[in-house]
Amino acid sequence: MTFQRIEKNKLLIRLRDEPRRFIQVLYGPRQIGKTTLVRQIMSDLDYPSKLAAADAVPATDHMWIAQQWDLARQQQALQSDKPFLLVIDEVQKIHNWSEQIKAEWDKDSQEEIDIRLILLGSSRLMLQQGLTESLAGRFEATYLGHWSLKEMKEAFGLSPEEYVWFGGYPGAIMLKDDEDRWKNYIRDSLLETSISKDILMLTRVDKPALMKRLFELGSAYSGQVLSLTKIMGQLTEAGNTTTLANYLDLLNDAGLLGGLEKFSPNMVRKRASSPKFQVHNTAIMSGISNESLESLLEEPKVWGRWVESAVGAHLINQAFKDKKLSLLYWKEGNDEVDFVVEYKKRVIGLEVKSGAVGKLSRLQAFREKFKPHRTFLVGRGGIPWQEFLEMDVVDLF
Repeated sequence: MTFQRIEKNKLLIRLRDEPRRFIQVLYGPRQIGKTTLVRQIMSDLDYPSKLAAADAVPATDHMWIAQQWDLARQQQALQSDKPFLLVIDEVQKIHNWSEQIKAEWDKDSQEEIDIRLILLGSSRLMLQQGLTESLAGRFEATYLGHWSLKEMKEAFGLSPEEYVWFGGYPGAIMLKDDEDRWKNYIRDSLLETSISKDILMLTRVDKPALMKRLFELGSAYSGQVLSLTKIMGQLTEAGNTTTLANYLDLLNDAGLLGGLEKFSPNMVRKRASSPKFQVHNTAIMSGISNESLESLLEEPKVWGRWVESAVGAHLINQAFKDKKLSLLYWKEGNDEVDFVVEYKKRVIGLEVKSGAVGKLSRLQAFREKFKPHRTFLVGRGGIPWQEFLEMDVVDLF
């Protein structure tokens, strides 16, 4: 039986049990199973459907969307008592796609033609460039994120340690017995493609080489706080901190690399803080590193950084799914709390320790200064990190 993610049932109910109401948008990083999930939905529906991919279509082809829709209308007319589902994959490749979708959708609404629509896209940039402008009020968006430990364990039998190293890319996991081949696939087929197709094709980036170098550096330093000024000193190509901050936002929207802000009740201080780099999937760190899972497990300090990044990736994916959740960090002098989670005006502090417990004075300092709702140690002496990676962080509140 093919593994089914929980988002599948939510979409299936909307398309099967509800009247035609909204365009359904399914978006998220590359290679996490969006097309597979939609194919599962199509096979479960009791009415016909069609999947059209814009991947190989010239961006300037203004007739392609209308042609796909006309084919869908012809097929729906053969069984006019039933709805028809049209799925368009990589729609953001087509110039002015949102205006074309709006025209066809509104035409069907006016003529009471029951064609339902799913749009698939690989980036939040898709939402910002089209949906919120042309299609406001006509769509519902579902974020499909990187796979969690729970999913990778159920689907592929991954251990927590394997998950920390190989991360949450289901398509790549079949290569895990050959780490060099796996790394090549992650770098060439996933990371390079995500940057070139999901960022450079959708946004004007004046210095693509600078952005790629920022991505490599930020991923290598995942879990660490670095000022963008200091980062600039390690970059050969000229830029400024505003450019780097913008590129980091683009990488974050593509589900690759985020820059967490410092927790502070003062919004201005929060915005001006140095970012804490955080990969969305630890496979990104592993794919560009010279380490192996075997060598990592022999170095407790380095392994601890991977575990902390796995916890951070778990949290940042939950924050992408639940807009009420915010992920930050706190640092003041020698005191630092790895992650601060805000949810409905409540605050939780999280300190990650994969090895010996060590001092808990940082959490104590955070408690005294901010009086958070709760604080937790993740690791030895607290919530085992293996358990935490399977938890819903909202349950901690």
